[in-house]
Amino acid sequence: MIKRLLLSIIGLVTTVAGLSQSKGYELERDMPVFLNQLKEELTYPMAWGNSPIRKFRKWRMAARETVFDAMLAPPAKAASYDAAVVAEEQRDGYKAQKIQFNLTGYSRVNAYMLIPDGEGPFPAVVLLHDHGGHYTIGKEKMIRPFEVSDEILADADNWAVGCYSGQYLGDYLAANGYVVIAVDAIFWGERGRKEGPDGSKAADVAGHFHMLGRCWSAFMNYEDMYTADFLAEHPSVDPDRIGCIGFSMGGYRSWMLSAITDRIKAAVSVCWMNVTDVQFSWEHGKEHGGFANALPGLRRYLDYPHIASIACPKPMYFINGEHDGLFPTVGVRQAFEIMQDVWDSQDAGDLLKTEIWDMPHHCGPEVQKAALEFFDRSL
Repeated sequence: MIKRLLLSIIGLVTTVAGLSQSKGYELERDMPVFLNQLKEELTYPMAWGNSPIRKFRKWRMAARETVFDAMLAPPAKAASYDAAVVAEEQRDGYKAQKIQFNLTGYSRVNAYMLIPDGEGPFPAVVLLHDHGGHYTIGKEKMIRPFEVSDEILADADNWAVGCYSGQYLGDYLAANGYVVIAVDAIFWGERGRKEGPDGSKAADVAGHFHMLGRCWSAFMNYEDMYTADFLAEHPSVDPDRIGCIGFSMGGYRSWMLSAITDRIKAAVSVCWMNVTDVQFSWEHGKEHGGFANALPGLRRYLDYPHIASIACPKPMYFINGEHDGLFPTVGVRQAFEIMQDVWDSQDAGDLLKTEIWDMPHHCGPEVQKAALEFFDRSL
C-alpha cells in the first residue's frame, strides 16, 4: 500500500515536472504552441450531419441563429435611407451614379451604383470588395470611380490591373444588364481612419469594437445585408433577382451574405474557401484576413464550409486558384466536398458549382465571364 502510494506520488511529480518544463514561450509564428490540441477539440456540433436536428429547414434556421449569436449585437438600422444621387455620368450601356444613403443608424455612406440603360426592373448584384492589405480604396476596387482626385483614380486603376486584369467587375456586370452597388467596408476608402490608412491598427479597431460588445467583422456582414435590403427597394431592381459576388475577403463576405439572408438568391465567391484544419496549421500557416474574418467563438460550432452550407439550396459558385498561396488547395478540396455533401443531401447538388482553376489569387476577365454566365442562369 505504501509502495503504491509512493509510486503514485512519484508519477504525479514527474507529470507536473514535465508540464512545467517550459520552452520559455507559448507562442510561435503568432500561433499558440498547443494549436493542434485546440484544433482536436473542434468537433463542429452544429454542422449539418453532426447536429441532432434532422430536418434541414429547421437546421438551417438554428445554424443561422448560431452565426448571428457569434456576430454579437447588430448595428442599429436607419430610420430611413434618405438616399440621394450626388453625381452621375453616362457610360457605354449603363449609367454610373455616386449616391449617399443611411446604411445604418450611425453611418451615412457614399456608394457607387451602376444602372443599365433601358427599362427595368433588372437583376442586381451586391459587389463586395477585397482586403488586399490596401485600405485607401474599397468600393473603387469594384467600380471605376468618377469625380475623384487623380490620385484615387490612379489607385483604383492600378488595383484593377493587379487583381482584375484591368477589368472592373462592376462595370462588366452593368454592361451586361445588371444593376450593381458597391460600398466601402469600415476601415477602407472613405470609411477609414482619420489619421490615415494603417493595417497595423486592425487589432486595435477590432479590440475596441469588442469592448463595446460588438464585432468589427460582423459589422461588415451586417452592413452587407443592409446593402442588399437597400438594393431590393430601389425602383430599378427586381427584388427577387439579387445576387452577390466578391473576390478574396469579398469572396468570404459573399458566401457569408448568402448564408445569413435569403434576400440573396445566388452568390459567387472567388478565392476564399478552406477548412480551419488546413488554413490554420503548422504546415500551411495562418489565415491572413485576421480580424476581418473572425466571429467570436463561432468555430466551436461551425467551420467555414458549414457556414456557407446554410445557403443551401441556393445556386452558389465557388472558384479558387490552384496556385493561390493564401488558400492551400488540399483544404479547398475538403471544403468543397463538405458543401457538396450538403447540397446533394437536399437533392440540389446541381445548384452548387465548385472549381479550382489553374491560376493564382486572382479575379480576371475569364473568372468574371464565368460569374456572369452563372448569374445569367441563376438570376
